[in-house]
Amino acid sequence: MSRSNAPDWVIPVMRAGYSARGLVYLILGGLTLSAAVSGGATEGTKGAVETLRSAPFGQVLLWLVALGFVCYGVWRLIAAWFDLERRGDDEEGMAKRFALVVTGLIHMALGAGIAALALGIGGSSGGGEGSGASNWTAKVLQMPGGKWIVGIAALAIFGAGVHYILKGWQKKYKRYIESNEKTRKLQPLLRWGFVSYGIVLMIVGVFLFFAALNSDPSNAKGIGGALEYIRGLTGGRFLLGFIALGIIGFGVENFVEARYRVVSGVDYDSDVKTMAQAAKAKAKQKMA
Repeated sequence: MSRSNAPDWVIPVMRAGYSARGLVYLILGGLTLSAAVSGGATEGTKGAVETLRSAPFGQVLLWLVALGFVCYGVWRLIAAWFDLERRGDDEEGMAKRFALVVTGLIHMALGAGIAALALGIGGSSGGGEGSGASNWTAKVLQMPGGKWIVGIAALAIFGAGVHYILKGWQKKYKRYIESNEKTRKLQPLLRWGFVSYGIVLMIVGVFLFFAALNSDPSNAKGIGGALEYIRGLTGGRFLLGFIALGIIGFGVENFVEARYRVVSGVDYDSDVKTMAQAAKAKAKQKMA
């Protein structure tokens, strides 16, 4: 059953979560753009987080990001429990709400990993993020039914990539974001941010699928490996720069959601309209 009224504290928790994600993806986009321009090594989200550690007040920033990722996880769990995205209680709706739970748990685990990094546990190793993807894939493949588990994870990641591409291309984010002058001006960047992130996730999913198909963990790549693959394509540095701008856009999108996301089930000023509601009202005025 959907619950209609979420606790008010879910809003600051949500804002903290999206802000932490925004910071990480802004850094990742900047590192990727630098790699495209200079020809240096590409980095993944782990590299972006480790860049934070070397910044002024890096330890403090790491703890704040770790807390933010946990907050994002809590937000997704609450959104699923109270059905804050109005998915409903039918089979499709429950499947989408279950996906919120999964992403919530993943982000809480990521938050714990960032906290471990802040404590000096599990720091940089020679292999980088790509090695990390291969390592955990190797461990899962050794489990009973490991190929199936990795294969299902690959399809889930690929599906998430498709979801993000459609969300940006079809402007589905307009259901949740407040309509104002700033959000309207940022729309092109928001759209490309979703599409770029989706493309990267799809590449990660494809490589992970081949790792499952061939029982070869070396095929698995993280986000850094996916970005390196893009650079290896014809015109790769140009493509990488284009994707880098999209990742920066995805970081901006997270900050926009932190500030302007409208959450159903939590009290709001009745004058606040989402971009979708504003567009619908405008269409009605034209028909009148």
